[in-house]
Amino acid sequence: MIPKFDFKIPDSVENYTEPSKTYKMHVGKDYIKGYNDLIESVKQSVFKILNTERYSHYIYSKNYGVELENLIGQPIAYVCPEIERRIKEALVQDDRIVSVDSFSFDVKRKILCITFTVHCIFGDFEASKEVNI
Repeated sequence: MIPKFDFKIPDSVENYTEPSKTYKMHVGKDYIKGYNDLIESVKQSVFKILNTERYSHYIYSKNYGVELENLIGQPIAYVCPEIERRIKEALVQDDRIVSVDSFSFDVKRKILCITFTVHCIFGDFEASKEVNI
């Protein structure tokens, strides 16, 4: 006897969106406790993506992370537009992020401070990243 299941396979799995609830990282305190959801989980995702070098960790897909290491030592006139493109490309891989814009750059010694606005399905927020140049 074979049991019968009333299970219907969806026609398409392309429109499936992962839930946004995730464990909450307490950055700077080095522990994970509790949960976050909606815009807070997107902020955490942005932080994780921008702090993961693409192609460096086998645990992540080739679409996860951002390429920043090979910009060290390059002229600032090349770095600014290139880093803007790379950050946009890295962040829009997350299906909750609609767009990234309003980039501003500030150079302090050998550190480039980048601030930008992330537009996601839960609202907009400002994010930043510091890069050694």
